Amino acid sequence: MKEVELTLVAISSSSSQKDHFVLVFEELNSSRRLPVIVGNFEAQAIAMALERMKPRRPMTHDLFRETIIGLGAHLEKVLIYSFMDEVFYARLILMTEKGEVSIDARTSDAVALAVRFGCQIFTTEEVMSKASVVLDDPTKAFSNKRGRLQDYSLEELERILENLLKKEDYRSAARVRSAIEAKKRKS
Repeated sequence: MKEVELTLVAISSSSSQKDHFVLVFEELNSSRRLPVIVGNFEAQAIAMALERMKPRRPMTHDLFRETIIGLGAHLEKVLIYSFMDEVFYARLILMTEKGEVSIDARTSDAVALAVRFGCQIFTTEEVMSKASVVLDDPTKAFSNKRGRLQDYSLEELERILENLLKKEDYRSAARVRSAIEAKKRKS
């Protein structure tokens, strides 16, 4: 089975399913993309980890990460190994003192853990042939249009972010944090 390395390039609202999001993975050195639909809470858990946001109390994926580490193991990689009936199937590949352990997981949970561990995500050529899309112009596909956030100063954005974090509105906070990072890169 030939493995294909993926990179998570975007999280966006699903136009086909209300209250769902699309994780968009990109095959390295290719214009093939793998869209995976996940629920709101799963997308939020992934976005929080990507933005390195720390909740007051550990979320489930944070707890699971600490448990894996506490047991002396680490997450080696995530493998999205199958796509059947519009559902993706994934495995956590853990390394322990006794060797490799493979655990079945929902793809959204596997990705949330991969982001927390900083490990690679793979799929198979078979999954890519069934579920990937090829983009004619990859540069236009997922441009981040932040709209009105660009109009705020850096100080205003940081105040907005602080207020959103106090309210625990992590989804909005992730968007504001992205706008802050973009503004810092420009200056």
